[in-house]
Amino acid sequence: MRLACLLWLLFVAVYDFRQRRVPNWLVLAGATVALAALALGMQPFGLEWSTALTGAAVGFGALLLFYAVGFMGAGDVKFAGALGLWVGLPALLPIWVGASLLAGLHSALWLALQRWPVAPRLSLMLLGRTSTPPGDSASTPARKRIVPYAAYLALATAVWMVWGRQG
Repeated sequence: MRLACLLWLLFVAVYDFRQRRVPNWLVLAGATVALAALALGMQPFGLEWSTALTGAAVGFGALLLFYAVGFMGAGDVKFAGALGLWVGLPALLPIWVGASLLAGLHSALWLALQRWPVAPRLSLMLLGRTSTPPGDSASTPARKRIVPYAAYLALATAVWMVWGRQG
């Protein structure tokens, strides 16, 4: 089941880095496999139902506040809830810290590259995308999605799986 979790994290990271969004089908797939692992007693991190469900609720609820004020997309919030099912509440804090440090570095680099005189368009294209959600009309201004936070959550979780669980 660890491999299933890692593959899911990989898909989320790649999708979010490329599209600056996490689709519902991908979040639901991860949550469904996490729930199935719990039900079958195959949870890769030895979590009980209460720990996993608390992780999902806190993961979703905490990031929902950032969504409400416009700092984060809905896909990031839903992914954090599904991620909580996999890792539980105790792992969320170190994962959030790692992901936030990576996202902060991404933002700082993006701001610095805005003023970079050598190929600024290329550098900004690599770090920040401007996207319009599907179905929006051309008259709707594009929303900037600079930081792929779900991707950084996925990367921080993969690091936690490899190094944070030892000992």
